[in-house]
Order: sequence, then C-alpha cells, then structure tokens
Amino acid sequence: MKALLVAHGTRGDVQPLLALAVALKKAGHEVLLAAPESFAASVLTQDVEFAPLDNGPNRLFEDPLLADVIEGGYRGVRGKITALSTIRRIKPLMADVLRDVGAVARTSGADVVVHTPSVPAQHAAEMLGVPAVLAALQPGWVPTSEFPCPMVPLPRLPRFLNRATYLTVSATMRAYSGIVNAWRTNDLGLPLGQGPRRAVVLQAFSSLVTPVDPAWPDSVHTTGFWYLPREASWSPDPALQAFLDAGPAPVHIGFGSMAGRDAQRTGDIVAEAARAAGVRAIVATGWGGLAARSSDDLLVVDQVPHDWLFGQVRAVVHHGGGGTTAAALAAGVPQVVCPFVADQPHWAQRMHAVGVAPEPVPYKKLAVDTLTEAITQAVGDPALRQRAGEVSEQIRAEDGVGAAVHELERIHNGRG
Repeated sequence: MKALLVAHGTRGDVQPLLALAVALKKAGHEVLLAAPESFAASVLTQDVEFAPLDNGPNRLFEDPLLADVIEGGYRGVRGKITALSTIRRIKPLMADVLRDVGAVARTSGADVVVHTPSVPAQHAAEMLGVPAVLAALQPGWVPTSEFPCPMVPLPRLPRFLNRATYLTVSATMRAYSGIVNAWRTNDLGLPLGQGPRRAVVLQAFSSLVTPVDPAWPDSVHTTGFWYLPREASWSPDPALQAFLDAGPAPVHIGFGSMAGRDAQRTGDIVAEAARAAGVRAIVATGWGGLAARSSDDLLVVDQVPHDWLFGQVRAVVHHGGGGTTAAALAAGVPQVVCPFVADQPHWAQRMHAVGVAPEPVPYKKLAVDTLTEAITQAVGDPALRQRAGEVSEQIRAEDGVGAAVHELERIHNGRG
C-alpha cells in the first residue's frame, strides 16, 4: 500500500501525521507526507519521504491581526468581524496550498489519501479514484447529540441543541468553498459536487480523556493519540543540559504558536509567576514569540522535543494544543493549561476533569497571581502528580498509530 498523508498548520497539526507515516513505513508500506515546506527538516530526520507544500496561511502567524483574533478568542462583534477579515486573507494563501496538493497527488501513486480537516484533500483522492480518510486530531468534526462541539466557545446549552453546534464548524469550512470549487474544476478536472464519501474517520486522540459517542457509526474510530517515536540521534544542547543539572527539576512553560498581541507582556507574566511560585523554569518561545530573558532560574529555549523535555520537568504549563496535551499526558506530569482558541478550551477543561491539572487559566485572564496560584498547585499537590502518573500508564497502553495502520490496511485490502 502507498499512502499519501496531507497536513497543514502548526507542529500540532503535522506531527501526528508524521507519527502515522513512521508507523506505516515500519509496517512495510510506502508513505509520502505532504506538509508545509518549513517542516522538511523534521520530517527527513524520521526518514520519511516528504513533499513540500506552500506555507500558505502559516505566514500569518507573525501578523498582528491574527494575534488579535487569537487573543480575543473570536468573541464579540469585533472578534467576529476580525475573524471574517482573516478568512478573506487566508483564501488566496490556501489556494496556493491546494495547488501544491493537487500536483503532489498526481504523481504520488497513492492507494489511499489521509488528511487533516484543514486540507480538503478528499478531492485529490477523488481525482485518483482512491479512498479518502479524515484524520481528526480533536473532537468536533463528527457531530453528536451527546455533547456540544468542542471547537466552538459557547455557553452551556440544552442537550437538544448539541448537534446544531457542529454547524458552526461546517459553516466555517464552507467559507472556503469558492477556492475549493475552483481547485476541483480548474486544477483537478472534477465536476462541481460534494466530493467523495470518506471511507473512515480516524480520531487521533484518546477516549480515556475526552468523551466519544458510542452511537457513532463503525466508520468512526477513536484510536488513541498518535505519538512520534523519539529521534534516537537527538540530544540536548550543553546549555539546556547544564540548566537541568544545576538544580531541582524545573517547570516547562510554552504556548506554542500562541502568544497574543504582546509577547513581552506574556513573557513578563510567565517569568514573574515562576519566581513567585518558587520554581525554576524552562520557557519555550515557539512560533508565538513569547518574549523572556534567561536568568539563573529561568532558561529560554526555542523548541525542544516534548517527548524528551516533559520527562525532565515537574509540570507543564501550555496553551492546550492537542499535541502538547498528548505529550504532557504521556510524560505523566501535572499540567497548567492556559487556552486561547479553537479546541484548546476543551483540552483545558478535560485535563482538569480527569484530575491532572488545576482549573484552567484562560489566556484572557492570564496574570501573575492567577498563573502563580496554578503553578503552585500543580507542583505542590501530590494528588495531581499521582493522577498524572496513572493516566500516563493508561494512555501509553493505547497504540493509536497501530490502530490507525490496521484500519488503513483493512481499507486497502477491502478494495483489492
């Protein structure tokens, strides 16, 4: 079997597909991973065949307008207006991505196309005449009456309205229908229509920590998180190792591609809260440009593999991205979650609900006192640490990528 995997976005969007690519290759299959060209180096270190896509909307992460949307969480009239403006700016950038997806698909020889929701690669699968599989990295893509859409910030609603909340996500995706239709007809040579029916949905997260609907059809599989094997050749740089060796285990603080409009303010809050909580800290600046300066008890880094670093710390303070949440769960350490937008509030709430984190500290409420209190609880409450260890054992016992590979093999063999 040859699988074409397509992803776009931040590391949290791409790394699970890279983990699946590694697992497929280990099982003896051919794999081509198409992702933003900025991820070429990290993909090639895993010896996976890589097809670069235009960086597209990723270019906006340094734009103040997008930071404004993220910080506001799309709330209020101003937030909605700003979000619509952002969608208009994303459209031409996304058209460049789709152009590259079509070109990659034509020469891929793929038997199956697996894609994240951000890239409608099911149309490329239709062009090839092969099954399309949706890789859902968070709940919210498969409607249910059991709970409201986790991707949408909504007040508590009556149960009978739960399914209707999923229309918000589908409406957002329809905002890009114009460029998708143009891609279908002009580039892929397909007639206008709904596109192919997906063979299956693979939900790349664990039902141990987030609700699933037992009434979902057999085509929906919740596999467990997709973890990337640790890169054997990676080792910490001397400054990081020296900091770890110089004192008690630190706390990790990082918000990935999220930092809001004022990275310096966020960095100051983080540094002051770490000092007030009496902990050493490793601060990861990430794409969001969280601004901080190193000191005796605080080390600023760019990016360090989470699967290595999280095992060296007392707690993980993060933004609630699915990938970071999964890594912290696997590491078995308490968390402090400071959600910004999208699925992040969901993961923040779930980490508190399963007992591995204190109450979330939403970014809009981030302040020295609130963050200090949360860090103090995370490092000082033995019940949180014990529960984090228990959940880690359960999460690690799941073989998410193995289950995904098995399902893809079943689909391929069924076609034969």
